[in-house]
Amino acid sequence: MACNVVVKSKECRGNAEKMIRRFIKKCKKERVVEKYKDRQRYKKPSEKKRDKRARAARERKRQELKKKRLLEKRSRRKN
Repeated sequence: MACNVVVKSKECRGNAEKMIRRFIKKCKKERVVEKYKDRQRYKKPSEKKRDKRARAARERKRQELKKKRLLEKRSRRKN
């Protein structure tokens, strides 16, 4: 598990609370906790595939919603 999450003081202008929030956000994005939990117990290859497919489907759906919202936002600006 080679996952190095780094938050520098310059990024947050020395604000400790902002650094913590940014660190947590980066950890979630890198899925640090999920990877750790996955390694705690054995998962059959078929389960891994099923989970991977479900995660990909959720991500596709999320990206479609983002695109849809962006297009709606752009169309409102033009009117």
